[in-house]
Amino acid sequence: MSKRFTIKPFRMHQPMEQKDAQQTWSVLANAIDEIYNRNASQLSFEELYRNAYNLVLHKHGALLYEGVSDKLNAHLLDTVKILAETPEGQLLEHMSQTWKEHQITMIMIRDILMYMDRTYVVQQRRRLVFDLGLHLFRIAVWEHPSVGQRVIDLLLEAIKMERNGYLTDRGQSKAVLTMLQALGQADGTANVYQQDFEQVFLGTTQEFYHGESLSYLSSNTASSYVQKATARLEEEKERGTSLSLPSSSEGPLLHIVQTELIERHARTLVDMENSGFAALLKDETKLQEMRDIYDLFVRVPSSVDHLRDALADRIKTDGALLISDQEKGAADPPAFVRGVLGMRKKYDEIVTVSFRNEKKAQKRMKESFEDFLNTDARAASCLAVYVDELLRVGLRGATEEQINDELNKAILVFRYLSDKDVFESFYKQHLAKRLLGGRSVSDDAERAMVSLLKAECGYQFTTKLEGMFNDMRISRETRDKFKIYKRQQEAKETQNSVKGIDIEVDVLTTGYWPSQNVPACTLPDEIQKAIDHFSSFYLEKHTGRKLFWQTSAGSSELKATFGSADKPRKHELCVSTYQMCILLLFNETDTLTLGQIRTQTHIPDQELRRHLISLCTPKNRILKKGSKGRGITSDKDTFTFNIDYTSKLKRVRIPLVKETSLTRNETGGGENSGAGAAAVAASAPTAAAVDGSVPVAVEEDRRHLVEASIVRIMKARKTLSHNDLIAEVTRQLSNRFHPSPQFIKKRIESLIEREYLERSEQEHRVYMYVA
Repeated sequence: MSKRFTIKPFRMHQPMEQKDAQQTWSVLANAIDEIYNRNASQLSFEELYRNAYNLVLHKHGALLYEGVSDKLNAHLLDTVKILAETPEGQLLEHMSQTWKEHQITMIMIRDILMYMDRTYVVQQRRRLVFDLGLHLFRIAVWEHPSVGQRVIDLLLEAIKMERNGYLTDRGQSKAVLTMLQALGQADGTANVYQQDFEQVFLGTTQEFYHGESLSYLSSNTASSYVQKATARLEEEKERGTSLSLPSSSEGPLLHIVQTELIERHARTLVDMENSGFAALLKDETKLQEMRDIYDLFVRVPSSVDHLRDALADRIKTDGALLISDQEKGAADPPAFVRGVLGMRKKYDEIVTVSFRNEKKAQKRMKESFEDFLNTDARAASCLAVYVDELLRVGLRGATEEQINDELNKAILVFRYLSDKDVFESFYKQHLAKRLLGGRSVSDDAERAMVSLLKAECGYQFTTKLEGMFNDMRISRETRDKFKIYKRQQEAKETQNSVKGIDIEVDVLTTGYWPSQNVPACTLPDEIQKAIDHFSSFYLEKHTGRKLFWQTSAGSSELKATFGSADKPRKHELCVSTYQMCILLLFNETDTLTLGQIRTQTHIPDQELRRHLISLCTPKNRILKKGSKGRGITSDKDTFTFNIDYTSKLKRVRIPLVKETSLTRNETGGGENSGAGAAAVAASAPTAAAVDGSVPVAVEEDRRHLVEASIVRIMKARKTLSHNDLIAEVTRQLSNRFHPSPQFIKKRIESLIEREYLERSEQEHRVYMYVA
């Protein structure tokens, strides 16, 4: 039997009557009162949620929403009456407690009315229940004339007291500030925190630190102020974190504090007498204090420029003092360079420690050293003398590590020089002296210096220097071969063999060595025969070559006898070639005049006078000068061999006196020395140009270099504007020297006159290469 199905109509929906809705709301209203009275534990939140759900479901959402709004407002009005009558000493505490209780209450009410938030509030575009509570709290409580402004004043007073060293309850302040931020977030039309508190807070902060900084700075040292300011900045940063200030306040707050404590007083902190940064730079023991100032200033990057300026000014001032001492003769060239190295060490430590190795500070230090060292060519000449002293005596007995360390220090100064070609000119002369005189502490040290120069400026810079070393190596081989040749000749007893005189010759390539056009003097016959013997030997093996003898560069050893015939005193005299020629004349006679000596030797007058005076000094009086005084007045001045000369030394070196009348703008002139009786090269003179002028020979080389660079560039580019040509020439020559635009322009004009270049017809300042 089949089962029958019965279709019944849907049960009709029974709407909630208004009376029933009011009763349901009454239950919810009583529940809200209980929540406010802290009796929520007695309530059934499930039942309350169901009642709110039914009201919304039966279209009584407006009744529920408005009822909740009125109920909340009523309770908040009761609350604000209490707050308005609360004394200032307790207001922050009561406000923070009221806010805490209000949040707890609203969370409970929000949970009960969750369904209304999801449906009715969304549909009707009303505030969420929690946000409604914040909105009503702001209107009823915060905007009450006896509450909001008093709370702001108390907050500001609490912060001010804390800044003055008093203890305050940060918890209360934090709670109130959090409340203000929450009230602002609940209403998109106005931010309560920013409108009512932030601007006033920032204004009072600026006023506070403006007054405090002026007062503290007027009665304390710069270092004390820096410590105070640093502590203040850390306090403000920590206070902002502790009070949970928003990012919109933290940034402006720190900016205001930094402006008032640092930026406004940066110049004063640098210039303060005895304690400012500029004063501290004079004392290298104040590194920590200077670093504290830097650490403070670095918070405001633009303020650090004041520190860098002070560093640069101090370096330039110290450098100017060094130059002044050198000009006055208070410091010789090596002392000048040692002073520069001492400055470099001092300020490098300041930059490393106090500036925390900042790149910009390193650059300013470099620029400052370059500024005073390149005022003229003095530094280049002094550095060449300093390196010469190192490689002659300063590095004697030093280890390889010590040698490298000292040479690297010299390279530090070299890097600052713009006139590197001036240094090269002087260095080459001193190197020639050391190589020809055998005065270097070691070949390894010499080659190490050349390698460092090569690494700095390229192989072209050191080509001639390396050629000089190569010449010395070949000369040693040639001397060894000549000795073998002499022994063979002596064994055969040929007529060309020369006995009794040993001659050592350095054969040097003219282009590598510093040239000095000094005519050869008249040598004694025995020496001339020895020279002719070597010439025949050398030219036999090297056909097509020519030897030009530079007697101004030689040295010799003489065996001299002093005293009476029965008590002779024998000494070996180490003298220059010129001194040898002079002394050998006295084998024939005891007394000669200046004119007679000049006639017989043909030594240049200036050098002759210098060498004669060297032989008449009180310490080594080989000759007696007839006239009184230190100088030589006329050609009739007489010189007599001093038979009574004595010395404790068996081997006596006769040094040359310094020549003070040399032309200062020439790299030539000065002390002459060499290896052997003669040398095929000019001697290496002492460093001149201590007045800072560029040597004439270097100026001439610069003209050729600039012109060669211009032609090379124009040959490759064909057409180039004036400014581009100037820039390219400067770039190509910067590793040797920095030609001025005016100097380059003159060379361009010279090349145009000689028809290497021509001006463009269309544009006057465009040049074209003439093929």
